[in-house]
Amino acid sequence: MTQVPMIQAAIFDMDGLLVDSEPLWTQAEIEVFGSVGIDLDEHSCRQTLGMGLDEVVDFRFSQKPWTGPTKDHISQSIHSRVRELISQKAKAKPGALETLELVKKQGVRIGLATASDHELIETVLERIGAQGFFDSMQSASELEFSKPHPMVYLAVAQDLQVMPGLCVAFEDSLLGIIAAKAANMISVAVPDSAAFEHPGFGISDLKLKSLLDFDKDKWKQLGEIVRLQFAR
Repeated sequence: MTQVPMIQAAIFDMDGLLVDSEPLWTQAEIEVFGSVGIDLDEHSCRQTLGMGLDEVVDFRFSQKPWTGPTKDHISQSIHSRVRELISQKAKAKPGALETLELVKKQGVRIGLATASDHELIETVLERIGAQGFFDSMQSASELEFSKPHPMVYLAVAQDLQVMPGLCVAFEDSLLGIIAAKAANMISVAVPDSAAFEHPGFGISDLKLKSLLDFDKDKWKQLGEIVRLQFAR
C-alpha cells in the first residue's frame, strides 16, 4: 500500500510573525538612519520588510549615500539598538506560542528561518519564552542569499532531513512567502493588517489575519494540500 504523504515539518519566520518586533526595527532604523541624514517613517520602512539588515543598509545607502560612519557601523548600530529594544519591549504575536504548541503536538519537526542573526534569535526566543520549540534554527545572515531567495528555507529542511514539499512555512512578509514557495513548500501567510490585501499574498496556500485563527482544522487543511500536491 502506498503511504499517504503527510506534513513532516513546520518552519517559522520570526520577526513580525512570532514576535511583534517590526515596530522596534522601525524605531531603530528611524533613529540610526536619521543620524546620517536619512529621514524615514513607518511607511517608508515597509519598503524593506523581510530584507536582511545588511541589505537594508545597502538599499538606504543606494538611495541617499552618506558620509562619515561606514555601512558596517550603521548595521552594527541598528543591530545593537534593536536588541536593546527587544530585550525591553518585545512581545509574542497573538497566537504565536499557541501555534507552536499545536504544531509540536502533531509530532512534526519545527524549524526557524529568519533574516536575523543568532544573537537576535536568542534574544527574541528568550524574551517571548519560545526557546524549547525548535529542532533547527537558521539565520539567512550566514548564507549567500537572503529572502526572497529560498536558500534559508532549503537549509532548514536539509537540517531537519525533510523534503521541502513536506514542509509548511509560516510567514508574515511577501518576500518570505516568495522564498517559501520558491522552496516548494506549502505556505501560510499572516500579513500585517496594513498589507493584508496586497495581491502578492495570493500565491500563499492559506492566509490568516492572525495566528489566533490557526487551529487543528487549518492544520488538516494544509495536510490535504500536501496530499493533493503529491498525487499530481
